[in-house]
Amino acid sequence: MSPTSVPPKHWEADVLLKDGSTAHIRPVRPDDADLMVDFYSRVSDRSKYYRFFSPMPTLSERDVARFTQVDHDARVALVVLLRGEMIAVGRYDVVAAGEAEVAFLVQDEHHGRGIAQVLLEHLAQAGRERGIERFTAEVLPDNVAMIGTFREAGYRVVSEYDDGVLSLEFPIDSTDTAIGVMRGREHQAEAASIHRFFNPRSVAVIGASRRQDTIGQALVRNLVLGDFTGRVYVVNPSADAVSGMPAYKAVGDIPDKVDVAIVAVPAESVTDVVLDCASKGVHGLVVISSGFAESGEEGRQRQRKLVGLSRSYGLRLVGPNALGLVNTDPAVSLNASLAGLLPPRGRAGFFCQSGALGSAILEKVNARGLGLSTFVSAGNRADVSGNDLLQYWEEDDSTEVVMMYLESIGNPRKFSRIARRVSLRKPIVAVRSGRTTQGVPMGHAVRKIGAPPEAVDAMFRQAGVIQVDGLEDMFDVAQLLAHQPLPRGRRVAIVGNSDALGLLAADAAAAVGLVVNKQVALDAEPTPEDFEDALDAAIDDPEVDSVVAVYIPPLNVGGEYIANVLAAVGEQSDKPLVSSFLGAQGVPELLRVPDVAGSTAGRGSVPSYPAVESAVRALAKVVEYAVWLRTPDGPPPKSEAVDPGAARALLGRVLHKHPDGALLEAEDLATLLGAYGIDLWPAHPVSTLKEAEVAGKDLGWDVVLKATAEPLRERPDLVHVQRSIGSVAEMKEAWGTLTRLVGKSSSAGYVVQKSAPPGVPIAVRSLEDPLFGPVVSFGISGPMTELLGDRSYRIPPLSDRDAMSMVREVRSSPMLFGYRGSDTVDVAAVEQLILRVSQLQHDLPQVASLDLSLVLAGVESLTVLSAAARVEPVTDPRSDWFVRKLPDHPGDTIPQ
Repeated sequence: MSPTSVPPKHWEADVLLKDGSTAHIRPVRPDDADLMVDFYSRVSDRSKYYRFFSPMPTLSERDVARFTQVDHDARVALVVLLRGEMIAVGRYDVVAAGEAEVAFLVQDEHHGRGIAQVLLEHLAQAGRERGIERFTAEVLPDNVAMIGTFREAGYRVVSEYDDGVLSLEFPIDSTDTAIGVMRGREHQAEAASIHRFFNPRSVAVIGASRRQDTIGQALVRNLVLGDFTGRVYVVNPSADAVSGMPAYKAVGDIPDKVDVAIVAVPAESVTDVVLDCASKGVHGLVVISSGFAESGEEGRQRQRKLVGLSRSYGLRLVGPNALGLVNTDPAVSLNASLAGLLPPRGRAGFFCQSGALGSAILEKVNARGLGLSTFVSAGNRADVSGNDLLQYWEEDDSTEVVMMYLESIGNPRKFSRIARRVSLRKPIVAVRSGRTTQGVPMGHAVRKIGAPPEAVDAMFRQAGVIQVDGLEDMFDVAQLLAHQPLPRGRRVAIVGNSDALGLLAADAAAAVGLVVNKQVALDAEPTPEDFEDALDAAIDDPEVDSVVAVYIPPLNVGGEYIANVLAAVGEQSDKPLVSSFLGAQGVPELLRVPDVAGSTAGRGSVPSYPAVESAVRALAKVVEYAVWLRTPDGPPPKSEAVDPGAARALLGRVLHKHPDGALLEAEDLATLLGAYGIDLWPAHPVSTLKEAEVAGKDLGWDVVLKATAEPLRERPDLVHVQRSIGSVAEMKEAWGTLTRLVGKSSSAGYVVQKSAPPGVPIAVRSLEDPLFGPVVSFGISGPMTELLGDRSYRIPPLSDRDAMSMVREVRSSPMLFGYRGSDTVDVAAVEQLILRVSQLQHDLPQVASLDLSLVLAGVESLTVLSAAARVEPVTDPRSDWFVRKLPDHPGDTIPQ
């Protein structure tokens, strides 16, 4: 059997189609013969003619063998399956070096669902992995749909018409345009799948019960009492009626269509329900039932089977072990959850995972008067995830603020990409549990994160996500974002009738990076007119970007008149106004502005905080987001001084010689870095004093002698380096000193280098993380950086803004900018080095790690003195970057 007779595992995946339903794509197999014949029998004569250019009503045995028996190299074929049936096939056949002919056939009833587009994406990725550079296709001119599939894929298509046939040719390299088209389709499909959950015309509760205090009874009650505008059906095989509604024995017995099914049956019965719902044509499942991955190994296997079965029948799944979902839109009014209290209409969408936590969140929302547009508690998050919700909320006009409580992140790189795009349109406020411990709740199957927790925090900042420490902080920030405009800068005015609280506010502002430009102390019993004049003056001041109002009433005074002033000023102000009013939390009734859209509190309502420090912290978080939003950010810069092809060829040779991976030798390391315009300061390995003397003479002396073996090169006292060697005598003395220190010179890894220009030592590192993909870090080199964790992180590709921020956000960055009278280094060169390391790591997933551990940043020079890199084979070359696929089933991943 040849190495290519077995296709790579990652060529098989669940995919989401244009309408939001699922299907399964995989390489064809010899035992697919019967499926292929059955599939072909359901394809129209017209579609067959378009495919083969002649009448071909049936497939001969030879045809079936040709279509199902491929080598997965020169001949590759992928099939799309739904409900156990083949509904489409796509293939390519190599016709010349680097060139293959591609063709598709899709069952007619599934035309218009984007299946050919998905097949083209996956075939192109398979072709790239097999060294194919371009596809060709022959299409009849009136096959408009197939021509459109090729032309709309983002590739540069060249066409030629000859003898009644249109010949198309296009390179399949993953250009920015092609990736953009793919991601646009991904967004459309994922948003469509969530839209089906939030806007059903009919809901069936499977497991509805007549007994009070049961989950099934609560689900029915919440749907009905929540005034759901669609139809509610109940399914209970042992009852004739539930809550006054007729009960059906099975979903299939319901006479009308069912859009969403809420499942509350024992875990072992859920798979049977999936089959019934699939037969009925249900679009989505909300599985409330527990007893899955959160319960142990048996439950994990049950959950894996549930997800695989659901997707194979075209169904998306919320849960299992979910609280449910809510849509407060009056046109829908859907409470498909166990929460008895439907939250008021608002501007915020909320995603969480824990069901118990979801109930507490809804109670807090009601207590604060915040209001929600939509809410999802996804439980074990086996299928529908926060990424899907972000795709939906990006286009949802009812949602202006996104709140997320994340207990795990299944695909952080995709989250970062989507969140970065969404944050440009609407703010995302997130709490991430387990930030320190990297813990994951039972039931959440995710792969192990190799990057440090600081890298995850950096990913959030890079994407513009407002990360907070807890739920209270989340609500503090969200109520400000939902009701007040964004600030233009960090300058704050404090207006209040308490000197003590005013000072607390000023101290809190200074602690979080805000600048107090104006502080107005009113009388203990200010009149409404005094308060209004002070607020108006602060808001009209061009040196003020936001206002903090503090009001503590004197004895026996209610504060209604001051509340009217705050509400009136907040409604008219184009600058954010926050308050600590009577110690209230949320948006008190007195401070609310009526909303024509029906929300609890309209734009201009003034949020209140029980402690003025909370108000200031929330404001600071919003200021950081506003600064991020207004800072220009262009595309990743592309340098002409790089040669990725040469680097890939080098790594190919190294991995051919070392199939399990290896540390790069000095010559190969210099070649790799040189391909990206990074010059490695030459180092001459020596094992004897005589060799050291020769190396020193060859370099013209003024050299250093180093011991580079672990752990010597990490010595904080730098005794492993002997400097300013300029003669045979000095080299002999340096050799003796180092030998007395390290013992055997043969194991010390001695090198001789020319003395480098002076500079500040910095370190730039990168790694390939199994979840993130590439990660880049920067810091001042030395033991204090390691001890204090003073490093900045980013996820490539990086923009100029990212590189600038990485340099400046480390606490020791003043050393680069003239600290205590020293010279300012060439910061632009440092940023350029970061960008080139980022591009290298982004281009080459085979680079498991790269460590430029000692780089001297000088006034006019940048010298890379020490570097190391490890390369490893890549089994899945980041295929999910270039094709649409749903996450693997739970059980295929490694628990963290």
